[in-house]
Amino acid sequence: MKALAWIGQQRTRAIAALVLIGILIPPLGALLKPYVTEAVVGLLCIAFLRIDISAVRAYLTRPRLVVLATLWTTFAVPLLFVAGTLATGTPDASPALFQGLMLQSVASPMMAAPAFAALMGLDATLVLVTLVLSTALTPISAPFFASFLSLDLSLSPLDLGLNLFAILAGSAIAGLLLRRVMGKERIASRRDEIDGVNIIVLFVFVSAVMGEVGVEFLERPGLMLRLVALAFVVFALLVAVTYFVFRAFGPDRAFAIAMLTSQRNMGLMLAGTGGLVPNLTWLYFAVAQFPIYFSPMMLHPVAKHLKSGKDG
Repeated sequence: MKALAWIGQQRTRAIAALVLIGILIPPLGALLKPYVTEAVVGLLCIAFLRIDISAVRAYLTRPRLVVLATLWTTFAVPLLFVAGTLATGTPDASPALFQGLMLQSVASPMMAAPAFAALMGLDATLVLVTLVLSTALTPISAPFFASFLSLDLSLSPLDLGLNLFAILAGSAIAGLLLRRVMGKERIASRRDEIDGVNIIVLFVFVSAVMGEVGVEFLERPGLMLRLVALAFVVFALLVAVTYFVFRAFGPDRAFAIAMLTSQRNMGLMLAGTGGLVPNLTWLYFAVAQFPIYFSPMMLHPVAKHLKSGKDG
C-alpha cells in the first residue's frame, strides 16, 4: 500500500514517465497488449468507484451541459476536422493521414478520461457521464461519418454497441458495488493508493500502443517528428476551441470538457477496422498518444489555476 501511495503521489509525472518507459522497452508492448480490454474495465471500475452519486443526479436532473458536451464531442468535432482537413488539402496530399485524422475525430473519448480528470482535480463525474453518453452514440455516429467521407471502416454498429454496453455496464456494477462496500470516507482517505492503481493500469495502454514508436523514430526521424508536431497541434486546438465554447458554464467545467474532447479513443477505431489501416495511419495513431499522456503533467497547473477561480 505504501508503494501504491507513492506512485499515486507522483500522479502526472508518473504518467509522463510511463510513456518513455513504453517507448524504451518495446517487448513490454507485446507482453501487455492482450490485456488492454481488462485495463479498460479496470480504469472504468475505478472511475465508477470514485463517482459522486449526488453530482450524477444533479447532472441528470439538469442535463443541459452534459447533452451539449455529448453533441459537441460526437458530432461537432468531426465536422471541425472535416473543415480543417479540406481547408489544408489533406485528403489529396495524404489520403492515409486524412483517414487517420478522421478516424481520430469520430472516435469516442478515451475510457481513461475520467481517471485523468481525477488525477488533475477536475470534475470526473461530468467527464464520466459525458463519456458514457458519447460512447453510446459512437455505433451510430462513427459509421455515419465514415460513410459520408467514404472511409474504409469495417465497423459493425451492433457488435460495437454490444461490446461497449457490456464493458460499461459491467464496470459500473463492479465499481458501484465496491464503492458501497468501501464507503465514501474510506475511498477519500485512500486517494493516493487508488491513484497508484490508476497509473499502473494506464501503463498497459502506454506499453501496448507505444511499443514500436522507438524503432520508427530511429528509422524515419523526420516523418515521426512531423507527425508528433501535428498530434500536439490537433490536441491543443481541440482543448482551446472546446474551452472557449463551454466557458460560459464555468472555467473548471469548460476545461474538464476540453480535456475529455481532446482525448480520443483511437484504439477503438483500430478495433473497428480490424487493424487494417495504412502504415502512416497507424503511426499517427501511435504518436497521437503523446499529447494525451503528457497532458496531465503539462496542463495540471492550468487546471489548478482554473479550480482556484483565477481564470483570466
